[in-house]
Amino acid sequence: MPAKSPKPGDLEPIERASRDEIAALQLERLKWSVRHAYDNVPHYRKSFDEKGVHPDDLRTLADLARFPFTTKTDLRDNYPFGLFAVPREKVARVHASSGTTGKPIVVGYTLKDIDTWANLVARSIRAAGGRAGDTCHIAYGYGLFTGGLGAHYGAERLGCTVIPMSGGQTEKQVQLIQDFKPEIIMVTPSYSLVIAEEFERLGVAPEDISLKIGIFGAEPWGQGMRAEIERKLGIDAIDIYGLTEVMGPGVACECIESKDGPVIWEDHFYPEIINPETGEVVADGESGELVFTSLSKEAAPVIRYRTRDLTRLLAPTSRSFRRMDRITGRTDDMLIVRGVNVFPSVIEEQILRDKRLGGNYQIRLTRDGHLDNVEVLCELQRECSGTLSDVTVREIAKELQHHIKTIAGISTKVSILEHESIPRTVTGKARRVIDERPKQV
Repeated sequence: MPAKSPKPGDLEPIERASRDEIAALQLERLKWSVRHAYDNVPHYRKSFDEKGVHPDDLRTLADLARFPFTTKTDLRDNYPFGLFAVPREKVARVHASSGTTGKPIVVGYTLKDIDTWANLVARSIRAAGGRAGDTCHIAYGYGLFTGGLGAHYGAERLGCTVIPMSGGQTEKQVQLIQDFKPEIIMVTPSYSLVIAEEFERLGVAPEDISLKIGIFGAEPWGQGMRAEIERKLGIDAIDIYGLTEVMGPGVACECIESKDGPVIWEDHFYPEIINPETGEVVADGESGELVFTSLSKEAAPVIRYRTRDLTRLLAPTSRSFRRMDRITGRTDDMLIVRGVNVFPSVIEEQILRDKRLGGNYQIRLTRDGHLDNVEVLCELQRECSGTLSDVTVREIAKELQHHIKTIAGISTKVSILEHESIPRTVTGKARRVIDERPKQV
């Protein structure tokens, strides 16, 4: 599908700046952010002092590597407001993570923070091809989750007409898209496939859907999923990146003219890639764990936050800022199966190699005695469901088993199911892994 090229006047001066100009701005803002955290957050003062570093030690960007990391545990240990750097009455809004594995991660925003966030999401939508006057259908969940309101304020800031649908009610989602004819949809990639299936059920062809651009985030997805979404909805599928701890959606976003990895808005977030085992910073182009330091956040600054996302930094292309490669996995999502490290995204890639299989799948892990068992459940596409012979379905399963064994290095049982056999997500993120193995004690 041909991509739109941005109009010459669309870019902000910083998006065209030289690397020296960007680095100078980053150092100025980094010094402020580190000092702001040290002076106003007891946790940061304590952790800096224990590491033997002081804000005055930050003289170059490379000096940041001397400072301690912030982890998700630190955020949970300071629940709810212990990491806020402004008085509570200066906090205009609070968001939080889902907290499904413990206390939620709580972040706060001053009015200036919300203004910055809206500007960055607007910049992201523009990079994705959106323009003032477009209609934007938002199917991210609203509420404490940052996705819905983050996208909403950014779309309004850009000058879009916003349809604040939120998640769920798939039939109504499709009805409103048909009636209101939005050009843009912002949603998780897994739920976009649920919406696409409803269009298929109604017999609506991709070319008859008004959508032109999809901006997808909040969960990992790869090139196979991108191709699936673009084919089913007839759109350009664009990757937006963000996380609650750092801001929400809009930390980085792909540009429609290149679609070669999200551009990090480096004027507000300083990225590093570290070796996840040693904590040492690695060079651009080398894979490792993504670490972010906020450069302009007032209410809840983060210093060297370990995202657990595995990727690498890439040279600038469509903008002057560096890009991040697609997320290959998370250090805390990695599955260890019979001593082999496996990321769910690797299995997803192998499933989507076969055009007869859809993008909804589950990985189930069980244990027999001391032996781990892995079952991969996936579905036939709607047009293949009920039309393929049992022999063909078994061949598909056998071929997928072979690809997973070759690429991931593990043996699996593959179950090919009829279309719509696997439960769909209607809000939030898809649950891809069901780990029923006994917990180690």
